[in-house]
Amino acid sequence: MSSLLKEELAKRLFGPLRRRLHEFIEVEGAGAERRYLCAAVTKGEEVEICMVKHFRVDQEEQFEIVEKWFLKDLEMIDGKEADTDNPYFDMHFHKVYSMEAYSCASKYTFARTVNKLNEMYLKKDLKIVNFDSTYLNDDSIWSSNNRDCLVLMRICFYASNLLCLSLCPLS
Repeated sequence: MSSLLKEELAKRLFGPLRRRLHEFIEVEGAGAERRYLCAAVTKGEEVEICMVKHFRVDQEEQFEIVEKWFLKDLEMIDGKEADTDNPYFDMHFHKVYSMEAYSCASKYTFARTVNKLNEMYLKKDLKIVNFDSTYLNDDSIWSSNNRDCLVLMRICFYASNLLCLSLCPLS
């Protein structure tokens, strides 16, 4: 599902803007609309971070960029608490923006992507604080960009639980 959504975002929103979408995560939004925090690169190799609103008009899916920042203006990403499993983080630009990711894993995915894009395009001193550094490195097992693997792992976990429950004798 996430790879299909990424293709949809890339094709319908970022492609016409001549941007290459690198990563997106779902963040908490207001109301029935969904919101995504996206990292994209312009044709001039500027890295943009933008908030995208996803909503429906009649039967058609719509995407709209509602806020945009540049990586060059990002001073720090604060993961709040490195030793707890929480989805909250702050991005410090000229102002602090508090975010709630869909999951702690997606928060780390986004921080890894921003860090990688910084190393590729800017090489500036970007502070990433209150994250477990083990999971920020690209050589970590959890750094796969393919979140579908995580979905598959969850399905396998639930299937194994169902199997175990079905083998338990009923009294």
